[in-house]
Amino acid sequence: MDGRLLLSIARQAIASAFGLAPEVDKERLAAEHPELAREQATFVTLTIGGQLRGCIGSIVPHRRLIDDLVANALAAAFEDPRFAPLSREEFDEVAIEVSLLTVPQPLAYEDVDDLRRKIEPGADGVILQLDGRQSTFLPQVWEELNDFDLFFAHLCLKAGLPQNCLAYHPQIYTYRVEKFKECDSAGCGT
Repeated sequence: MDGRLLLSIARQAIASAFGLAPEVDKERLAAEHPELAREQATFVTLTIGGQLRGCIGSIVPHRRLIDDLVANALAAAFEDPRFAPLSREEFDEVAIEVSLLTVPQPLAYEDVDDLRRKIEPGADGVILQLDGRQSTFLPQVWEELNDFDLFFAHLCLKAGLPQNCLAYHPQIYTYRVEKFKECDSAGCGT
C-alpha cells in the first residue's frame, strides 16, 4: 500500500473542509488505485507536537478503503468528542497517521495470566467487550501504556468499565495494523 497516497488523501479531505483544496475525487482515485476500492477498516489519528488531537476509525471493514479513509479523516478532525473541532490554524500544525487494520480475531483465553501470555505488546491492537460495552486501543497505544496491567486498566476504563474488568473475563479480539505517519515536531514514523 502506498502510504504517501493514503496520507495525501486524508490531508486533502480535511483541507477541503476548510476550502483549501477540492473534495477528494474518490471515484477517480479508486479507478486509478484498485486497492482503494477494496473493503478495509482504517483509523486516522491527528497529533500536534506529538500530542493527540483526534482519533476516529473503523474496527471492521464495511466500506471501500477510500470511503473509510475520507470519512475517518473528517471525523478525527471535526467529530472526536474528546476535542473541539480542528481549527484552520491547527490544520497547518497537525500531523496525520493512517492505520490499516486487519480483520479482528477472537482470542480465547483461560484467565488473566493466560491472556498475558497470548497478547503481544506493541504488535496487537485489542478490542475488549463486556456487558454491552466495547473499547479498543490501536497497537500504537503500547508505546505510551507499555505495561500489560496499565494497558488493560485504561482499556477497561475507556469502555466505561471498572479498571479491573479483566476479572470478569471480557471477550477479547486482536488485530494488527500497517501504519503510515507524517513527520511533525515529535518526529516521523512509517
